[in-house]
Amino acid sequence: MKKYNVGILGATGAVGQEMLKVLGERDFPVGELRLLASSRSAGKVVDTEIFGSVTIQEATHDSFGGLDIVLGAAENDISRTFVKDIKASGAVYIDNSSAFRLDPDVPLVVPEINPEDAFKHNGIIANPNCSTIITLVGINAINKLSPIETLYASTYQAVSGAGAAGPVEMYAQSEAVMKGEPVEKKVFPYQIAFNLLPQIGGFQENGYTSEEMKLQNEGRKILHLPEMKVSCTCVRVPVERSHSISAIVITKDRLDLKDVSEAIAQAPGCRLVDDREKNLYPMPLDTSDQDKVFVGRIRRDLANENGINLWCCGDQVRKGAATNAVQIAQLLIAQE
Repeated sequence: MKKYNVGILGATGAVGQEMLKVLGERDFPVGELRLLASSRSAGKVVDTEIFGSVTIQEATHDSFGGLDIVLGAAENDISRTFVKDIKASGAVYIDNSSAFRLDPDVPLVVPEINPEDAFKHNGIIANPNCSTIITLVGINAINKLSPIETLYASTYQAVSGAGAAGPVEMYAQSEAVMKGEPVEKKVFPYQIAFNLLPQIGGFQENGYTSEEMKLQNEGRKILHLPEMKVSCTCVRVPVERSHSISAIVITKDRLDLKDVSEAIAQAPGCRLVDDREKNLYPMPLDTSDQDKVFVGRIRRDLANENGINLWCCGDQVRKGAATNAVQIAQLLIAQE
């Protein structure tokens, strides 16, 4: 079997570490594995079960020669800094940052939805926002039954979506509250323990945050629905891992609920968890550390006859980031 030289840019972060884990789990045919990070991490050794001990290297403009695929797990500015070097090396850059997602020349790919777009790349393929991926995997089967015209969504996003320091702060604050001690805030602008924060990202002129607008802007591109309208509210919740989304999907045609449930049950990347008699529905605890999007609470909207309501959950570090990127890489090598 042909092997591929793979680099991970931002290898020490939560997503970078998960990419490393997923590469091993999925038996990706790695020849050389190059872990790239800042100078602070250079020289540290990462012990892996599959790839052995790998020394972290400092990411420089000369770091990408000989690589076939680079998985990006770094911030926008780092991604922009190195993108020309990655392309010049001949590697394909699968970027998890938001730097190039809306670039018309860069495909934005969820393999269960628009795999064909991955092959239109010019050296860069963008990985969508975590909540976008989870939501769209959950509703794509509905879109195949009838085009989605409007989507109303509220996201309930875990603290780990803010990075590894998010859960640390939540647990520290929880302990402080229980002891009656002052709460320290570093990661989040307000106390997150026992609280909800209805802001993720900066506010735009229209009153929506940057995170909320991603679902419309990225969703249109992925689903090939340029006219789809999305109204979204994003909320940070005191949950360690796995994002949840409440969605109201308005389709062109009125759909039968049984057809919707059957389509979701058979959809790639989905697991139907919807049993009212047994009180079964998706929850963050059940969807963490795995790659399926669980979908349930499927019911007809009471305000719009063409509306379907549902609730979905998925691990934002895995399917919402690392796994999706590795799946894109698997698409590419499968065509060779």
